[in-house]
Amino acid sequence: MKILGRSVLVMEAITLGFALLLVRLENDRNDLLIGIVIMVLLLLNSGLLRMSFGWWLGWILQGATILYGLVIPSMFFMGAIFATLWMAAIYFGRKGEAIRASLIAERESGGAASDGEGKK
Repeated sequence: MKILGRSVLVMEAITLGFALLLVRLENDRNDLLIGIVIMVLLLLNSGLLRMSFGWWLGWILQGATILYGLVIPSMFFMGAIFATLWMAAIYFGRKGEAIRASLIAERESGGAASDGEGKK
């Protein structure tokens, strides 16, 4: 789950970085600084995903990215895409971790029993 979440946050930061190139040309300095703060928080949050508040901060940053569409209208669309990817990372990450945990439990409990039965 962490790997998927980190991937979404880093790619979102890169996309926002490209949007900041447009902001630099068209908008004032405050809009640029807000975008830089969001981008840096996205990158820093990718390291905080080992703690539960990192996931909550990720949701807040998804909203901030969508709201950055008030500055660059295309960020409404891109923010919505990344929010969807964020939800998918959480959903499929949890599913993958559950499958992994069940495989590990099966290997630990069933591995010793199947070795003895297989040699008959």
